[in-house]
Amino acid sequence: MPWKEVRMTALRKEFVSLVMRNGNISELCRRFNISRKTGYKWLGRYLANGEAGLLNRSRRPEHSPRKVTSEIEEAVVTLRREHPAWGGRKIRTYLFEHRFNQAPAASSITGILRRNGLLNSDESSKHKAFKRFERGQPNELWQMDFKGHVACPEGRCHPLTILDDHSRYVVGLHPCLDERTETVQSVLLNTFRIYGLPNQMLMDNGSPWGFNGTQPYTRLNVWLIRLGILISHSRPRHPQTMGKDERFHRTLKAELIGDSIPWPNRQAKDRFEDYRFVYNHHRPHEALGMKVPASRYKISNRTFPEALPSIEYAPQDFVRKVQQKGIVHFRGKEFRIPMAFMGQPVALRPNPDSDCIFDVFYIRQLVNHIDLSKPL
Repeated sequence: MPWKEVRMTALRKEFVSLVMRNGNISELCRRFNISRKTGYKWLGRYLANGEAGLLNRSRRPEHSPRKVTSEIEEAVVTLRREHPAWGGRKIRTYLFEHRFNQAPAASSITGILRRNGLLNSDESSKHKAFKRFERGQPNELWQMDFKGHVACPEGRCHPLTILDDHSRYVVGLHPCLDERTETVQSVLLNTFRIYGLPNQMLMDNGSPWGFNGTQPYTRLNVWLIRLGILISHSRPRHPQTMGKDERFHRTLKAELIGDSIPWPNRQAKDRFEDYRFVYNHHRPHEALGMKVPASRYKISNRTFPEALPSIEYAPQDFVRKVQQKGIVHFRGKEFRIPMAFMGQPVALRPNPDSDCIFDVFYIRQLVNHIDLSKPL
């Protein structure tokens, strides 16, 4: 699908797609900041005419006597040029679901690509199958990371990716000009307001995600935990911990950005959104049995709280406020916890395996342990 057409209708298609699976049109209208009248208009057009009701273009007939072979070949060539990393299986699935009642076999499409000089020499190599692991439901876990930096007209672009572990649905894809906490938080605010809150987020080590050693948490972590999101970090020097997001980075490089971004940031945002829609709603995913990520994704029922609720702990908890340099006072002694929680109330709870150990919780996240036998 051409980029221009995706830009014109991507928001409508995503809205309708989410309504069809989630069902709560009023809530989605609020999240997309549109009136219910507009939302019902988009939904009605889609139910009456399918995608044709959302696209301002004529549709080709599914059958063209004496020209079907050449038409399919032209469609294959066009789709491949629009998506140079798509192979025979992805192209066949897309054509069957969006263009033709019948599509040639994936091997036949590979032959079309070869005849037209569009097949890379390494595409015929076989890859060893591996066992995949995923969460059981959407929004149980989101993976988030920067895909390194690439050159752009402004200097450096840092693509930020946010991926749902269960469905591979990309809830966020943004060409950031830096990796500051404020930049990431701004992106997450917009993402949470549309898709809701995940139960847990997995991210890399280092700023702004977290640090190794005695300071494993950052201000960004504290804000996410305050929203009720559990935080976990990948193992240092083990990128496979975040394998789905890392794999998406490879796809993003192959299909969109390459080694540099030629567009200025404002245009890059449109390009990234175009690609995010295509990836979620049109690009067949081999790990999903050639289904698209949108077929498995639903928005979270945990809505973003514009006003944060007060922090409350159980009556039996020992609540302490974190002082300067991450110090908490307990039973006449000082103990140190990560400084990112400075000024925040934390709960101390006896560890079930030791009388000397107390677990330190912030909201529902275990953030540290203190040992009464080893004071600061």
